[in-house]
This record gives sequence, C-alpha cells and structure tokens, in this order.
Amino acid sequence: MAGFFITFEGGEGAGKTSQINRLAQSLTKIGHEVVTTREPGGTSEGEKIRNLLVQRYGGNWTPMSETLLFYTARDMLVNKVIRPALKDGQIVICDRFFDSTLAYQGYGHGFDPETITALNTLVLGNFKPNLTFILDIDPETGLKRSGRRLAAEALNIKQKEDRYENLNIDFHKRLREGFLQIATKNPARCTVIDANQPIESIAEIILEKATTAIGEA
Repeated sequence: MAGFFITFEGGEGAGKTSQINRLAQSLTKIGHEVVTTREPGGTSEGEKIRNLLVQRYGGNWTPMSETLLFYTARDMLVNKVIRPALKDGQIVICDRFFDSTLAYQGYGHGFDPETITALNTLVLGNFKPNLTFILDIDPETGLKRSGRRLAAEALNIKQKEDRYENLNIDFHKRLREGFLQIATKNPARCTVIDANQPIESIAEIILEKATTAIGEA
C-alpha cells in the first residue's frame, strides 16, 4: 500500500490521544495527508460496538465475547477507513489496534493468546501497522490521570467510558507487562516511550521517529 499506518498503544491514562493529535498536526504541517481514527470505533458500526465495550454499563462480557466484538469493529474499520486511506497514499494514525486486544484480553484477562492470534490472521491476514508507539506508564499513575480526564468530561457524556479503568490494579499491571512483551517481540515495529516525560518531549521523540520511518518506507 502507498500510505503509512501508525498505531498508538498503552494503558489507561498514558496520553495517547494528546500525542495522536500533536503528531497529526505536525505531519499535516509538513505536507502529509493524515487520517486519524480510533478503536473500537471509527465507523458507524464500530462506534455502536464501542458503546458496548468501554462504557461503564455496556455489558459484562466474557474475554471471548470481547475479542469477537473488537474484531468485528476492527474488520469494519480496516475495510471502510484504513485500507482506502492507505491506498490513496495517506498517513493513518489509529488510537489502538490489534496489540490492545492481545494486551487487554490476552495478558489482562488471561484469554488464550494463540486464539487471539488465529482470529487476527483470519480477519486481517498479514495486515499490520508500519509503526507502533507504546506509551508506557506506571498503572497507578495512569489511572489517576485517566480518572481526572473522565471527571472533566463527565458533564459532556451520558455515560463514562471507564469500564476498564474500574478493573483492579492487578489487571492493569498485567496489561502493562503485556504491552512491554509485545514490544520486545516486535522490535522492528514497536517503539516504547516513557509516558512520564513532559508532553512536549514525548511529541518530539514521536515526530522524529515517525518522520524517519515514513521517509524510509
């Protein structure tokens, strides 16, 4: 494909949304066409599934059910948004992708990673991001940040998207370890960034890495 696909991953409160917006603005300023999207969501179908998965009262899903719902939304997003944009030569930046499913449902909930991998192959084949940024943060610090963000947004949303934030700290520790192991197993694609740094410093690191990778693609 002619375009370039970047994903952002990390635990709750790592600051992905802020960095995605900064990167998109910076790449646009230097002449790239950029599309930003998110998971679950990004399409009308995916946003409906998002309501089921991340809102506080969206449902009490089993790990298998969650995984299937995520891949249903992902299939729609890839085929309706991501692939067409890449075909047109655009840069696509996505807030979460398949690494999150492996981290949350696999490492976090203990769902069989081989089953997740098999489902990923069935739905996506060999399709994957060109570059993945994993924003790493201590779970307790991240949850405090996320809690403040959700409190600030509470007046503007009907339900809080805090279903995962409300899981116990052990889940979030497993989640963090999962992302770090994913990065270790995929060094050519994944870059781990300390999310405790100032926002501006993180943005500079990400922009430098992204522009270099795009230039080499």
